[in-house]
Amino acid sequence: MADFKYFLFYKPFNVLSQFTKEVPSHVTLKDFYNFPSEVYPVGRLDKDSEGLLILTNDNHLKHRLLEPTFQHKRTYWVQVDNIPTEEALQQLRSGVKIRIKKLPYFTKPAQVTLLANAPTLPERDPPIRTRLHIPTAWLELTIKEGKNRQVRKMCAAVGFPVLRLVRIGIEQLTLGDLALGEVREIEGTELYRLVKIKTK
Repeated sequence: MADFKYFLFYKPFNVLSQFTKEVPSHVTLKDFYNFPSEVYPVGRLDKDSEGLLILTNDNHLKHRLLEPTFQHKRTYWVQVDNIPTEEALQQLRSGVKIRIKKLPYFTKPAQVTLLANAPTLPERDPPIRTRLHIPTAWLELTIKEGKNRQVRKMCAAVGFPVLRLVRIGIEQLTLGDLALGEVREIEGTELYRLVKIKTK
């Protein structure tokens, strides 16, 4: 693994998971760290999502994490509008119908827990828009697939739109003590162990 580089990034809100700006006002990965050439994100987090992003030039790792048949767990903290009912949580656990590329898609069963308290997270900039007299709740949600905007679509499908979305883990790899906007290099053997992938 001597030729490969591996980085973890705690992506803030409003940052693109890419190196090129589409308009001058965009904030990209290049604004946070001088990554080596050929290092790219493994998958992506949407501009309006936050959390753990892996960057590497190791194509074997990219393939194993992104290929749906390997079903790696991705865990999120999700703030939603209003308090989800037990019926809504059960629907998410069983799988719900969403649309992917304009076609109907039924999601695989998810692990979902309604958190008793809001998790400890850095303040979002800008803060979420809250509505007077309408409460919000936090879910911990784990899925084994990564369709486009899947978590947002799943929560909307059961009637609880997402206000804030933070990816906190991929298998046993977590944000840990990584600070918002921080980039940290990690050893390949450690990364492979945490994401439960065997080396070649």
